[in-house]
Amino acid sequence: QVQVVESGGGSVQAGGSLSLSCAASGDKDLFCMGWFRQAPGKEREGVATFLNRGSTTYYADSVKGRFTLSQANATKNTAYLQMNSLKPEDTAMYYCAEKKNWGSCSALLPGHFGNGGQGTQVTVLS
Repeated sequence: QVQVVESGGGSVQAGGSLSLSCAASGDKDLFCMGWFRQAPGKEREGVATFLNRGSTTYYADSVKGRFTLSQANATKNTAYLQMNSLKPEDTAMYYCAEKKNWGSCSALLPGHFGNGGQGTQVTVLS
């Protein structure tokens, strides 16, 4: 598993926007990367994932139309999560991770991905 560093979190009013970044170590092209989040007292859940090169993205129903996952063109090991129209229920620690050597990229299952980095906190105020 590659090492990743998440950044870009913060506090924002409901309806606002934030952009998260995920930087992975090394020059390896990432086959499948994903963003996940975990709120206090809740299990980690999948937010969005993408297949490298094919530029196919998958989103949880709760964020479709509001969040956009993209990858830097110059460096394939950097990914972004643009979050618009944020809601209080989006409040969580956000992690990015690479998919393990098995499992599905489209299913957004945290167990199919690594643990990610330290995470970045997103707080949406009502």
